[in-house]
Amino acid sequence: MSDFVNIFKVPELRKRLLFTGLILIVYRIGAHIPTPGIDAAALGDIFAKAGGTLFGFFDLFSGGALRRASIFALGIMPYIDASIILQLLAVVVPYIERLQKEGAEGRKKITMYTRYGTVLIAVIQGMGIAIGLEGITAESGALVVPNPGWGFRIMTTLTLTAGSVLLMWLGEQISERGIGNGISLLIFAGIIVNLPEAIYLSFQLLRTGEMKAYVFLFIIVVMVVVVAGVVIMTLGQRPIPVQYAKRVVGRRVYGGQATHIPLRVNTAGVIPVIFAASIIVLPATAAQFIAHPWMQSVAQVLSPGSISYFALYGGSIIFFTYFYTAIIFNPADVAENLKKYGGFVPGIRPGAKTAEYVEKVLDRVTFVGAIYLALISIFPEVLIMWANVPFFFGGTSLLIVVGVALDTAQQIEAHLVMRHYEGFLKKGKMKGRTF
Repeated sequence: MSDFVNIFKVPELRKRLLFTGLILIVYRIGAHIPTPGIDAAALGDIFAKAGGTLFGFFDLFSGGALRRASIFALGIMPYIDASIILQLLAVVVPYIERLQKEGAEGRKKITMYTRYGTVLIAVIQGMGIAIGLEGITAESGALVVPNPGWGFRIMTTLTLTAGSVLLMWLGEQISERGIGNGISLLIFAGIIVNLPEAIYLSFQLLRTGEMKAYVFLFIIVVMVVVVAGVVIMTLGQRPIPVQYAKRVVGRRVYGGQATHIPLRVNTAGVIPVIFAASIIVLPATAAQFIAHPWMQSVAQVLSPGSISYFALYGGSIIFFTYFYTAIIFNPADVAENLKKYGGFVPGIRPGAKTAEYVEKVLDRVTFVGAIYLALISIFPEVLIMWANVPFFFGGTSLLIVVGVALDTAQQIEAHLVMRHYEGFLKKGKMKGRTF
């Protein structure tokens, strides 16, 4: 406990943690403020059966705000969508690619474009939700929107857009004045808030005898093992040794030191899982609006639990892992920068040969990361189906929660070590594991 006490001995860190906590409280309060003109009870009945659809997926990231039709129903997803779109555009638009290489000024412009994109996407999604809710009726016969029309559509669009923009601003404030990545922490808070309810339901099943004690203990053990595996793979990296040649500038000698390029096992992060999950739930979502036999049969084939569902889900994760890694990491740029500053990989010629070598190593590391993401995303769902318990153990949520927790812990650790306090992690160090 003395190591945790050190966190509150640093005034700046204490203020940052307090500020972050207050922002998260504001976020959770806003998630319970309803949007006017919507029957929340009727909408809740519909979402009770939307677990395997796109609506259930978005509701996970909004922390239940979409289910409640609150002012934060869109969550932070419009900002994430805008960020991903800009990263994809950097591959085909030279102007955005140049901005990424211009340092601080370029990042400011990219941030500005991301904000504009967030507003545009939020308006489109808000209007789509407003129009979609007007035509939905609960099984009890109650209308989700008692008074439809353009007045409701405009009011809902403005409310949801303002809520999404406010969340974007809150996330930026956490990143600037708090601790951790603000956007990631908002998603983290939205996911982790459902954990107490899931634990309570599990104990209820255990008490009533619907779940055996040995099954519950097995799930706990598997959870610990899987979380440990996620931590190891998240921090895992494959270092490529780099040697810098000595340069004489005036009377000083520069270079000559040895370092390495760390290639992360999971370079793409959780983005491939989000892409794959968004695609895999589209048939089930479309089947709720299209009463065509062909669409119903496709949704049945790709229903959660089927072999085709797991095959498509795992294959999509592997594909998007390679795809997104190729976008955010360019071996040719790495080789060019090494050559520019006099660095080289021992035994490899600078330039094209270095790029080929880095790409070869990256492909092998990415293969391990892709298989890991696919397994860690599918295995919890198989476990839930086998145990038949509504435990909060989804692969996507697990990856996000562990990843954000590690990133936040590393930032807290850096603040403590910088002020000569021993960190709350072992020996004040938190290094990536090498393979």
